[in-house]
Amino acid sequence: MTETPLTIPVVSSVKEIGSRYRAWVVDIWGVMHNGHSAFPRAAAATRAFRESGGIVVLLSNSPRPSPEVQAQLRQFGVPDEAYDATVTSGDLTRHELGKYKGARVFHLGPERDLPIFAGLDVTLSDWQDADVMVCSGPFDDETETPDDYVDLFREMAARKLPMICANPDQLVERGQRLIYCAGALASAYEKAGGAVVYAGKPHAPVYDLAFETIARLAGSNVGKDEVLAVGDGVHTDIAGAVNFGLNALFVASALHAPGDGGEALDASHIAELFAETPRLPIAATYALDW
Repeated sequence: MTETPLTIPVVSSVKEIGSRYRAWVVDIWGVMHNGHSAFPRAAAATRAFRESGGIVVLLSNSPRPSPEVQAQLRQFGVPDEAYDATVTSGDLTRHELGKYKGARVFHLGPERDLPIFAGLDVTLSDWQDADVMVCSGPFDDETETPDDYVDLFREMAARKLPMICANPDQLVERGQRLIYCAGALASAYEKAGGAVVYAGKPHAPVYDLAFETIARLAGSNVGKDEVLAVGDGVHTDIAGAVNFGLNALFVASALHAPGDGGEALDASHIAELFAETPRLPIAATYALDW
């Protein structure tokens, strides 16, 4: 692991930093696309790294299983050639649900996330009868906020209904807007006294799954010092990576960077973002670019 620098350098290209690694673990939403369309430079960067012999695993807090996420990537314009594999919170959520065979499950989230449950030995039910809750986000993430669930969460917590959070992200970009994710609801549920299991970044199990995937693609185990993490979430992508023992490149998307261009990104702003963070990324950039 590289020594934590006193300052975080801002770079315009990932090539010099990223080419020294055997594999990249790259966030999807905010790095590869904005929820509506792909970032062409990011796809070109990951593709160039692969062409140089590197391995790219896209690691997402999406509550959808990998096949669904890969289909969405194609829809948004991210080519298959831009990555080797995907690992998602949806994949890990399905693993967690394997501990509840035959259980009744309440799904808090939009219908588009129902593929989480496909083929599993569980039955969907209302929350009053459920053994466990899976939260993949608000029912309507276009209009709802965690405040809309305060009363419901108080009742659920009183029932001691455990929650599996299928997407620990708090906020993500959708076009030019920021929308609430399951992580924000999970935080509200914990405040109400509920118990939560987080299936995704910044928690270690999803990185373990990513490393299993990298080892399979490489044909052998790959050390943590051989993998670069790339992401735009200070408290998910970056915190999760450095706590797991990885070097990380911070992509300052609209979640954290003001303005519409790289000129808005400077070392002082980056330092402010990480002022309360004990472990820092090795560099920052406004967009993933080779």
